Amino acid sequence: MNIANWLVRSAQTRGTAPALMAGAREVADYAGFARSAGALAGALAARGIAPGDRVALLAGNRPEYLVAVFGIWTAGAVAVPVNARLHPREAAWILSDSGAALALVAPDAAPDLAGVTEVPLMALPGPDWAAAVAGPPAPVVPRGQGDLAWLFYTSGTTGRPKGVCITHGMLAAMSLCYPVDVDPVGPQDAALYAAPMSHGAGLYAPIHVRMGARHLVPPSGGFDAAEVLDLAASHGPVSMFLAPTMVRRLLEAARASGRRGEGLRTVVYGGGPMYLADITAAVDWFGPRFVQIYGQGECPMAITALSRAEVADRTHPDWRARLGSVGRAQSLAEVAVIDDAGAPLPVGEAGEIVVRGAPVMPGYWRNPEASAKTLCDGWLRTGDVGQLDGDGYLTLVDRSRDVIISGGTNIYPREVEEALLEHPDVAEAAVIGRPSPEWGEEVVAFLVPRAALRRAALEAHCLERMARFKRPRAWYAVASLPKNNYGKVLKTELRARLAAGTEQEDIA
Repeated sequence: MNIANWLVRSAQTRGTAPALMAGAREVADYAGFARSAGALAGALAARGIAPGDRVALLAGNRPEYLVAVFGIWTAGAVAVPVNARLHPREAAWILSDSGAALALVAPDAAPDLAGVTEVPLMALPGPDWAAAVAGPPAPVVPRGQGDLAWLFYTSGTTGRPKGVCITHGMLAAMSLCYPVDVDPVGPQDAALYAAPMSHGAGLYAPIHVRMGARHLVPPSGGFDAAEVLDLAASHGPVSMFLAPTMVRRLLEAARASGRRGEGLRTVVYGGGPMYLADITAAVDWFGPRFVQIYGQGECPMAITALSRAEVADRTHPDWRARLGSVGRAQSLAEVAVIDDAGAPLPVGEAGEIVVRGAPVMPGYWRNPEASAKTLCDGWLRTGDVGQLDGDGYLTLVDRSRDVIISGGTNIYPREVEEALLEHPDVAEAAVIGRPSPEWGEEVVAFLVPRAALRRAALEAHCLERMARFKRPRAWYAVASLPKNNYGKVLKTELRARLAAGTEQEDIA
């Protein structure tokens, strides 16, 4: 089934209900949304774009983005969302690798991109776009469950990004898990797109379309904490997906203004580690509004979930451990933890997390070698290290490539980072390993300070919380940590800084 049929059905039942909003301004009701998407599909077909062809999207958050995605799907084509913050040459590589027949591009990005690609460009918005969405609407092209719908390129922090094949069936499975495992959706709700639509926030659009909810794009087109609080208060009930770093910034803005998140119904967080101190503080301030999900592009948003009640619970004897977990398997996913030989591990033992089920990708785009390495015996090997408890709660320990092996013993950076963030003068922390002639690797900490830091005090703080061999052997104070567009710390860049010798240890 083509996922674009969900828009048609909502237009039939809720045609006059508000659908697309730019701040307080209604851009389209559901009938208008469906009409514009259908018209775009007709325009794409007139340009020779056939079912299965790829159409790239390189733009920031705006209401037209959703029209573009559903128009591409209506035509039976494949949406290729591209991170709007990429360098033009990086974006051009994705256009080439995907074999895109057309790219819908923000007007300010079009000139630079035109200089490095031969793929035809259409400004979004622009005169050609306006003409395309004003034409006669085309019907939805039938597609099967296994047909490609969304080609998602990984961040590429360890090399060239890989294209994850996301099918119509995967989108449907992920979407239907949302109201069961994450958060119910009703027509009175609004999905607020403060995180990039090219990533997780955009993947939640289909279920909100199917339920006839409003789609609210901030006037800034991105994440501004004060703006989010204002929009929630005036247009609630609002739900949104945020990276953990965004949750922290939202909390800081709310505390500074004395606001408690009026109109904010649900914040789904994921996409990186949420430290225990941060989520505890957020729940203490905002109340039970938070749900955690764990997923990857290869199994988008749909591996595990930690419910609103579990995130807010402080009565269970194991509430800290559960809050530090990423919850239990979602309804259409099966999760296990395996050793290096692929054998399942007992409860409580750390190993690689694997998942199988309807939301798992069939493979990478035109990359059979990477697909064979990642998909083994029906399981997706996530590359994440974790452990399951007796009640099915999964706790992430770290990325397998980030584990530090010192003196033959595994040290998990997240454990050290959690401890460092309990220090009142540490705002952010990132821990990596560096080569050591004596131990193989040793622990190094990069810290964003709130106040002046002292090495002796930091070491004493660590020794109160962890074994001596886990404490950092080198300390660096930095103004900020390098992050990608979605708030993930780029530890590869920190390693490169150390290798280049550009960092000077400056916490005495």
